[in-house]
Amino acid sequence: MSMVPFIPDSAPFTAEQRAWLNGFLAGLLSRSEPAPAPIPAVEAGQPILFLYGSQSGTAESLAKQFHKQAVAKGFASRVVGMDELEAHALAAEKNVLIITSTWGEGEMPDNAAYFWEALNQNGSSPALTGLNYSVLALGDMNYADTFCFAGKMLDEKFEELGANRVHPRIDCDVDYDEPAERWKNGVFSALSDSKTDEAFSTSALAVLPGHGEEVEPTTASFSKKNPFPATLLVNEMLTSSESAKDTRHFAFSIEGSDLEYEAGDALGVFPHNCPDVVDTVLEAKGLDGHIEVPTPAGTRLPLREALIHYYEIRSLLGDNEKTTLSPAEFVEELRRLQPRLYSIASSPKAHPGEVHLCVDIVRYEQNETLHKGVASTYLAERLPVGDTTGIFFQTAKHFRPPSDPNLPMIMVGPGTGIAPFRAFLEEREATAALGRNWLFFGAQHRSSDFFYENQLTAWLKSGHLTRLDLAFSRDQEEKLYVQHLMEVNAEEFWSWLEAGAHFYVCGDASRMAKDVDRALHTIIETAGHRSPEEAARYVAEMKKQKRYARDVY
Repeated sequence: MSMVPFIPDSAPFTAEQRAWLNGFLAGLLSRSEPAPAPIPAVEAGQPILFLYGSQSGTAESLAKQFHKQAVAKGFASRVVGMDELEAHALAAEKNVLIITSTWGEGEMPDNAAYFWEALNQNGSSPALTGLNYSVLALGDMNYADTFCFAGKMLDEKFEELGANRVHPRIDCDVDYDEPAERWKNGVFSALSDSKTDEAFSTSALAVLPGHGEEVEPTTASFSKKNPFPATLLVNEMLTSSESAKDTRHFAFSIEGSDLEYEAGDALGVFPHNCPDVVDTVLEAKGLDGHIEVPTPAGTRLPLREALIHYYEIRSLLGDNEKTTLSPAEFVEELRRLQPRLYSIASSPKAHPGEVHLCVDIVRYEQNETLHKGVASTYLAERLPVGDTTGIFFQTAKHFRPPSDPNLPMIMVGPGTGIAPFRAFLEEREATAALGRNWLFFGAQHRSSDFFYENQLTAWLKSGHLTRLDLAFSRDQEEKLYVQHLMEVNAEEFWSWLEAGAHFYVCGDASRMAKDVDRALHTIIETAGHRSPEEAARYVAEMKKQKRYARDVY
C-alpha cells in the first residue's frame, strides 16, 4: 500500500525538497514515536522574477540572495540575468524585481546592454500593462553625475511602457546592505499574500530538521560581512625604479579559510586609512582625536582610531574649514570605509591556498596636498608581510575563461588590467586546455613597466601563449595603445572571432574600454565586411552568447 505524501505537489518547494521532506516524515512514522500531525498544504505563492544587470557580480549576488529568501517566504521566485531574458518575454510576467548596477559614465552593465536596446526599439518595445515592478539601483556617490543612472533609466522605461511600480526605487551607495534590505522588505510586503504567509508559517520548514526542536546554528562562513583574516605573503615591485608608476604584486594566504575562488573573480580587501592623513584631517577640522565616538561596528573608540579603521575621509583632504560639530556629530556625517575590489591575478589551480593581486599604488599631489589611494597605499606601506587583513571573494560568473577548453580567447589588458588574464592563462595551463590564447598588453615603457615579463615570455616560447602583442606607449615618438595593435592585426583578429573566440577586456572603463570597443566594431566592419549596423548586431550577439566580457573600473 503506497503512502500518501505529506508534502503535496502544490507546496512551494522543489521536487528534491518535497522528496526529502516526505522521506524524513516517513522515517519518523516508522519509529515507535507518535506520528506528527499532518502538515497543511501550502498554496503556491505570488510569482516573482528577480532580474539583474551586473558588471562586477554585486547585483547578481544580491538577486540570488533575495531570491532564496523569497522562496523561503513562500513566493514562487526565479532569478535570471538580463542577458538571459528577451525583452518581449516581460509581457508574460506578473512581478519583476530589478537589481542593477551602473558602470562607466552612467551606462548599463554589459549583461544588460542588449536587453536595454530591446526595450527601446521603436515600434517593437513590449507593452507592460499589468506588470508589477520595482528597482533597486546600485551605484557610487563618488560619481555623483551618473549615480545609479542605469537603475533610474530602467525605472523610468518600465513606467513608460505601462508597468505598475509597486514600491519606490531605492538608490544605493557602495554601503548598500541596509538600503537593499529595506527595499527587499518593502517589495515582499507589497507583493505578499496573507494566505500564503499563514500557510507557510506552519509548513514543514518550521520543524525541520529537529521536528520542532531548536536547531543549533552552524558556523558562519567567511564573507563580506565576516571577512577572513588573510596573511600577506608577498609585496613585490613589478615596476623598476625608473618607472613613473609603482605597481606591485601581492600574495595572500587563504589556508584554513575553506574559501574558494575561480579565475576571473575579484578579491575584496578591507583597508585602513593612513594615520598621517587622519592627523591632517583632525588638525584641519580642529578636532580632538582622543574623544570617544561610536563606530559602525557598535563599539566606541577614540576619534583618531575610529577614523583610521571605520570612516571614509578622502573627501576631507584639502578642506581646511574648522567644524563646529562634536566628534560624535562629525562621524555621523561620514560614509563608512568600504572594502576595495581587485581583479584576482592567480588561478587557484596554480597557487593552492593563495590569492594574488596586481595593484597600482596611487599617490599624487593636488593643491599642495599629498593624496594617497586608501587601499593601495595600505597594502604597499602599512601592511607588513606576515600581518593579516580582512578579505572576501566576489564571484564574477560573467568573467570566466571559455567553458570549452578548445575555443580560442583574445584578452586585452593594459596596465593592471593584465591581472585576470594572468589568472586565465594559469588556469588554462593547469587544465591543459588546447584553445589558442592571444594577449594584448600595454604600459608606458618596456624597460620599466613590463609586468610579469618572465612568465609571459616563457608562455610565448612554450606556445601556451599563441600571440603576445605589446603596446608600450612612450617608447616611440607617437603614442601606441592596445586598440591600435588590434586594428593593425584586423584580419587575423577577425579570423579568431569567426573561429568562436571569446573576447575579454580588463582595465580603465572611461577611456581604454571604449577605445577597444570602437576598435572591435571597426575590425568587424573592415575585415568582416559588415556595415556599422551589422557590426553592432554582431557585437550584440557576442555579448548575448557571453563571448564578449569586460571587467572594467
